[in-house]
Amino acid sequence: MSALLFVFVLTLMVVVIRLQDQQQDLVQTQQTVEEQEAMFTAQIDTVRASELVRAQMLAEIQEELARRGIRVEVDETSSVLSIPTSLLGFDSGSYEIASARRQTALTIGQVVADVVAKDDRYRVLDTVFVEGHTDNTPHTGLDGTGNWGLSTFRAISLWRVWESGPGAKELKALRSEAGEPLFSVSGYGETRPVEPDQSTEAAKAKNRRIDLRFTVVRPTADDLAEIIEHEAGLDGTED
Repeated sequence: MSALLFVFVLTLMVVVIRLQDQQQDLVQTQQTVEEQEAMFTAQIDTVRASELVRAQMLAEIQEELARRGIRVEVDETSSVLSIPTSLLGFDSGSYEIASARRQTALTIGQVVADVVAKDDRYRVLDTVFVEGHTDNTPHTGLDGTGNWGLSTFRAISLWRVWESGPGAKELKALRSEAGEPLFSVSGYGETRPVEPDQSTEAAKAKNRRIDLRFTVVRPTADDLAEIIEHEAGLDGTED
C-alpha cells in the first residue's frame, strides 16, 4: 500500500512539474507574440504618422497656391499633387513651359519648397517624383523616344524652371534619410491617364500634366527581417 502511495505521489509530482513547464512555455509564447505585435504596431504607427504629415503638407501647398490664384489638385490618397497643363501651357507635342506660365511655375516651386522644408517635415518623405504625362497622341520626335521622352522632358522642364527660381536653394538642399536628393524626375508617356476617354481635346489636355508624387519612408525588408529574427530569438529557435 505504501509503495502504491509513493508511486501515486511521484506520478502526481511529475504531472505537476510538466504542467508548470507547459504554463511557463505558454507565458513565454504569449510574451513573444505580444512583443512581435508591439514591434509591428510601432512600424505601422510610424507609417501612419508619416502619411498624416504628408497629407498636411499637400493640403497646405494646395491652400497656399489657391490663395495666390493657382489651382492644383490633390488625389484622394493625399499623396499626389497634380499640376494641369492650363498652368504650364503644354501644347500637344510640346515640352517647353510657355513663357506666359513661367511665373506660375516659379510660384509653385517656391510654395512646394517652403511647405516641405517647414519644421523639417520632409524627413518623413522618401522621394518626391516630378512626373511628366502626355495625352494618347503619338509623337515620334525627341530622337525616337516618343511619348516617353516627351513626358520626361516635361518633368525636366519644370525642374529646370524651379532650379532658376527663388526656391531653388531649398529644393536642392533637401535630402532623404539615405542622403540622396529628395526630388527626382520621371516620365510615363500616355500610360497613366486621368481621363481615359480622350475623344475630345479637352480630355486630352487633362492628361498633359505634371504630377508631384510624395512617397513616405516605409519599413524596409531588413526592418521586417529584424522583427522576425527577434521573434526567433525569443522562441529559442536561432542557430
